[in-house]
Amino acid sequence: MDNVTRLAELHASIVECSLCPRLVEYRERVAREKVARFRDHEYWGKPVPPFGDSKARLLIMGLAPAAHGGNRTGRSFTGDPSGDWLYGALYRNGFANQPASTSLDDGLELNGAYITNAVRCAPPDNKPATAEKLACQPFLVRELELLDQVSVVVALGKFAFDAYLQARIAAGAANPRPLPRFGHGAACELEGGVTLVASYHPSRQNTQTGKLTSEMFDTIFRQAREMLGADVILRGNRHSGKG
Repeated sequence: MDNVTRLAELHASIVECSLCPRLVEYRERVAREKVARFRDHEYWGKPVPPFGDSKARLLIMGLAPAAHGGNRTGRSFTGDPSGDWLYGALYRNGFANQPASTSLDDGLELNGAYITNAVRCAPPDNKPATAEKLACQPFLVRELELLDQVSVVVALGKFAFDAYLQARIAAGAANPRPLPRFGHGAACELEGGVTLVASYHPSRQNTQTGKLTSEMFDTIFRQAREMLGADVILRGNRHSGKG
């Protein structure tokens, strides 16, 4: 069985998960009640599986799906302002075939990149509980095993940054001591040939206040490209986002 098939099976198991009662209740209630601007949309309302290239060398870690973004569309960073920032930056740096993501059938493909979250269900107030993060951790550990070509990880926000380091320990890898500190643009080489790059999350709280600018965000993915080798990224075959 190849990794494409293994990842597809993992994605299916994520979608079927119901381990966290608070998250199940919230995601399903949001999907029923909706918001006025999406009143005529059919919400996904389930755990949101990862998305991207099964041969990715770049892994992007988010926090969790947005209530009216990924929880509505079924793809993380899709149909919300954070996604506009992320996919725009990925497109400008050769990791995506288009600068926007609006739905599962919008034709978006990632090239050499894979997007996942620390928590797979939309949490109230965008704040997962520690137990909810730990319940999702086995999914992330399995992803790290299957995405065996990843050499750069971009963590969007401190929550994702910490979750990635904790998942490495659960996967049997060692982290440096002292642990790397989160700070926008900070990069740390980890055991196993992986470099962890920290970025502010492209949330409205950060982008509308100027804490994160478009140039700051683009710099993160230019940095990732340089680490991976820009020519390799731009010449690589584009893969569909189905794993």
